[in-house]
Amino acid sequence: MSRNLKIAGVAALAGMMLTVGIVSALRPETTAAPVAASPTAPADPALADIERCRTVTMPDSGCEAAWEAKRRHFFGRDNRP
Repeated sequence: MSRNLKIAGVAALAGMMLTVGIVSALRPETTAAPVAASPTAPADPALADIERCRTVTMPDSGCEAAWEAKRRHFFGRDNRP
C-alpha cells in the first residue's frame, strides 16, 4: 500500500469522525419527561386487587385467587371447560 493511499484513508476517516461529531453537537437533545405512576386506582377491580397484592408479604387467599385468575386470563384458559 502506498504512503499517499494511507494518508488519504486516514484523512477520510478523520473527516467522517469530525462530521459525526459536529452533527451530534448541533442536534437538539430530545429528552422525554419521565412517566410517573398514576396515584389513582385502576378502574378494573381485578387490577386493583393485583396492585394491592404486589405489596402483600403474608399469604392471602384473596391474592392467591386474584393471581390465579390473572394467570388463567393470560394463558387463555378462561373459556375452557
